[in-house]
Amino acid sequence: MMNQNRFNIINTLAIAFSHKLYWLLIALLGLSMEATALYYQHVLEEDPCQVCIHIRIWVAGFILLSVLMLAIPKGKIANIIGHLINTVLIAGLWERCLFLLNVENGNANSSCNFFLNFPHWFALDKWMPELFEVRALCSYTPDVFFGITMAQSLMALSSGLVLISISALALNIFKYPESI
Repeated sequence: MMNQNRFNIINTLAIAFSHKLYWLLIALLGLSMEATALYYQHVLEEDPCQVCIHIRIWVAGFILLSVLMLAIPKGKIANIIGHLINTVLIAGLWERCLFLLNVENGNANSSCNFFLNFPHWFALDKWMPELFEVRALCSYTPDVFFGITMAQSLMALSSGLVLISISALALNIFKYPESI
């Protein structure tokens, strides 16, 4: 009975990770993260640092990927490629969140500056300054709730997303459901 339940859970997860609703939820999560960042910047006047902007760029990346995955037809190869790219994007997000947490705790070896130093053909800070312009030096992040800082909450969220993304990739490679 225990193996049957485990098999049902794995099949359910495989179907969920292969469904368009999964990509919609990922896009909505990313949009809510970006909206929260803009709320802190424009309403609470907590200006973003260079690493915060890097985090916004990684989040924008998985939002764009999610929209693309919603637009293309279903298929095993497309899903595997989408989940592989998503895993890379989420891993990049996780690395930047870890760095931000280390900066906040005084454990980072390098500092940030007021420039993204992107090439002119990818000048997000010039094209969309309200979203991607660096406006502060890295130091602390504001409290989000109950004394938990934004860096701590981003680290927890990105760690969970890494686990979900790796699970989704593995299930799409090894257990892609034929019934969807």
